[in-house]
Amino acid sequence: MRVAEVVGRVLYGHGARYVFGVVGSGNFHVTNALVAAGARFVAAAHEGGAASMADGYARTSGTVGLLSVHQGPGVTNALTGLTEAAKSRTPMVVLAPEATAPRSNFFIDLPALVTSVGADFHRVRATHAAEDAGAAYRAAARGATVVLSLPLEVQHTVTEPWSGPVPAVAPTPATAPQVEPLLAAIQAARRPVFIAGRGARTAREPLTRLADACGALLAVSAAAKGLFAGNPWNIDVAGGFATPLAAELIGAADLVVAWGSTLNMWTTRHGELIPPSAVVVQVDHDPAAFGVNRPVDLTVAGEVAAVAEAVLGRLGAGSTGPVDAGAGGWRTPELAQRIRDHGRWRTVAYRDEGGPARAGAATIDPRTLSAALDDLLPPDRTVVVDSGNFMGYPSMWLDVPDVAGFCFTQAFQSIGLGLASALGAAVARPDRLTVAAVGDGGFVMSVSELVTAVRLALPLLVVIYDDAAYGAEVHHFGPDGHPLETVTFPETDLAAIARGYGCDGLTVRTVDDLEPVRRWLAGPRTRPLVVDAKVCAARGSWWLEEAFRGH
Repeated sequence: MRVAEVVGRVLYGHGARYVFGVVGSGNFHVTNALVAAGARFVAAAHEGGAASMADGYARTSGTVGLLSVHQGPGVTNALTGLTEAAKSRTPMVVLAPEATAPRSNFFIDLPALVTSVGADFHRVRATHAAEDAGAAYRAAARGATVVLSLPLEVQHTVTEPWSGPVPAVAPTPATAPQVEPLLAAIQAARRPVFIAGRGARTAREPLTRLADACGALLAVSAAAKGLFAGNPWNIDVAGGFATPLAAELIGAADLVVAWGSTLNMWTTRHGELIPPSAVVVQVDHDPAAFGVNRPVDLTVAGEVAAVAEAVLGRLGAGSTGPVDAGAGGWRTPELAQRIRDHGRWRTVAYRDEGGPARAGAATIDPRTLSAALDDLLPPDRTVVVDSGNFMGYPSMWLDVPDVAGFCFTQAFQSIGLGLASALGAAVARPDRLTVAAVGDGGFVMSVSELVTAVRLALPLLVVIYDDAAYGAEVHHFGPDGHPLETVTFPETDLAAIARGYGCDGLTVRTVDDLEPVRRWLAGPRTRPLVVDAKVCAARGSWWLEEAFRGH
């Protein structure tokens, strides 16, 4: 058996069921080995799109994503999506054939390239192919983006056949987290707030029970939106996307516990959201994450769920008595009513920003658009958001059923990743409607993946927040009088372009124009629907205004 075949079989044996990519000579055999073992191959139009598909699939499914690319340019084409995955700590294995001869046209310094973007580098050896492939998969499953080098000369080496079983994974010895300082802080607090981040995405249940035990309010970073969906004490996203009520409540906290969150500038509004008087605690499995973005008073090393359970155990032991959830008056019926009435952006009054964004062009306010879509769409949905000036509108106006229902491609702050990430999410959850929210700039960058969307025939709604510009740059540089010709564009019929790819296409300028969306939702949804929403661009979004003040 050739090494390439061994690698494919081992990865399938470890659980790989989907592989996204573009096949060339270097990854032909390993990809076919995966398919022969039982995996499904999803052919993308471009390696960059394939990388984002694997990323979106992994985030939505909670399993390891698999990407297969050609050597050299296949790897470099995938680099932006790979970097987003690495910065997001997405569990993903990248099958990267490697030309090791320096004079090869395909040669790149693959280890240096991988290290530079924050991914892990593994290389398959001819004599240890099964072991190396299994180790790469297990490293990814622990929360890393792993590039598995497949040297071309090694792939074709004949080695011992492999048919399993998959080697057992030795459990990591559990170390009891030291929670006494955290326990004391919780017991002393009267207005605690939990902020859960990406590292807490699987810990809803223990965090909710602990919050109930100590009377904490529940908030999330944007990457963990949906984690506490449906909880009456959920105040939703902290930071730049926070509602006025959430900002008020976090600003009144006397204890803030960051669970799997590094409390970056976006989550804390450049440090201004959390009051100086509050005790700040950071819980993370990686001690290297402690204090990277702001000083913290206490740190607890350990998996979020394990730490929460340990604190609950101590509270339940009665050594000093559990905290009275109502002792500080934080969880009162009055506050519960305020959260119901004002805990969502849809309930917050906003001034009219209507009027033409461009002379003679009818446009729709992006908040009005998003609220109308939220009413139309089924509750069981996955919302995937690209980057750009528009991104807060779908993030905050479109509800999601749970943390798996929200995919936020912002770790590298690159536009153009949302559409392909949505395709991966749709593959992971075909039972849900997937909504890709993108700007017009990001859509045009990734439009070729509409070919893939049509091939897959998955339920996909693409909503383009079309302001005929790179809106972030317009609103960043425009107020200072800089020329904007390089970042503004003529109005383009993006719906017609989508129809050319085989999608249904719709142009929206008013709420009434959304009626065809209702009819599409009632149908079989086998053709993607692309909505080109001509949105008002009279002013920048509030979160970017805030971000610009921080520069």
